[in-house]
Amino acid sequence: MGITDTRTPLLPPPRGPVSAVVVDRLTSPPDGTPISPRLADAGDPRGEDHQLALYICYELHYRGFEGVAPRWEWDPSLLALRARLEHCFLAAVREELGQVPALEDQLEELLVEPPTGSGPSHYLLEKGERWQAREYLAQRSLYHLKEADPQAWVIPRLHGRAQAAYLAIEYDEYGGGNPQRTHSLLFATMMRDMGLDATYGAYVAAAPAEALAAVNLMSLFGLHREHRGALIGQFAAVEITSSPGARRLAEALTRLGASADGTDFYREHVEADAVHEQLVRREVIGALLEDEPHLEEDIAFGLAASVRADDKLGEHAVECWRQHHSSLRIPLTDSPGALVAAR
Repeated sequence: MGITDTRTPLLPPPRGPVSAVVVDRLTSPPDGTPISPRLADAGDPRGEDHQLALYICYELHYRGFEGVAPRWEWDPSLLALRARLEHCFLAAVREELGQVPALEDQLEELLVEPPTGSGPSHYLLEKGERWQAREYLAQRSLYHLKEADPQAWVIPRLHGRAQAAYLAIEYDEYGGGNPQRTHSLLFATMMRDMGLDATYGAYVAAAPAEALAAVNLMSLFGLHREHRGALIGQFAAVEITSSPGARRLAEALTRLGASADGTDFYREHVEADAVHEQLVRREVIGALLEDEPHLEEDIAFGLAASVRADDKLGEHAVECWRQHHSSLRIPLTDSPGALVAAR
């Protein structure tokens, strides 16, 4: 097992006027030429163009892009456009959610595993095909190949008991000090076992807006101190719900021919996240609310927004699979769209 790929990804092709401007500008060094933030006001803030533009802006804070000047990360004009994209995105999320349930009510609901489910893990376990599992991993790779990185932004914005408990969970995400057990590397190994390209950013161009939005929400929360509560809510949503879903996915991948390396990532999460669920509820959220009780509504919002973003991605994928269509914008070689195109 090798170390996680560290190559810088290529800029993805644009999907509309906003992402076209962003991609075009990033191919040259920043020269002070303004970018109108009003570009973000047209179109659907949950759509392909806006979500890709936002993803590209955020990725400058992670690995960046091949051939893109590092100075673009803090270019004032690009940041102004990003801020407007964020404003439109958050407004759309809040409108869709409506009245957000109380934090305690949401946490209690997440702790109850429904007897039946309709998400990707249920579908793949019950009737999924290998090409569908491969598509699911390709979509999720946008986050899992940098797993825990968006959440790391909040570390200096926590203090005391909440910070210590949060760091304990993050430490596990990064392999507990063992570079061979970092969760991003385990996911990359699983991708290769399923015949996928594990290069960082390999499936950005293929990923639908729903996949981009789920990752963008994490980056948005993580990069803004004012949304530190929302980031904790997002983190809680993942840690509380992960273990049962990971068990189903491990069983599904085994049924579909994955080796031990191909299920290690999910088997790791079955055990780890069962412990993390207790830590995040009692030690992270509990301690944070003792210190900053005014963050309760923001935590509740982040939790609800993240659950909904993941649900939308899952609903998109399952609906496509039920119709025997690819859930990706660019089908994989064994996906139905690719087979049709080959003829």
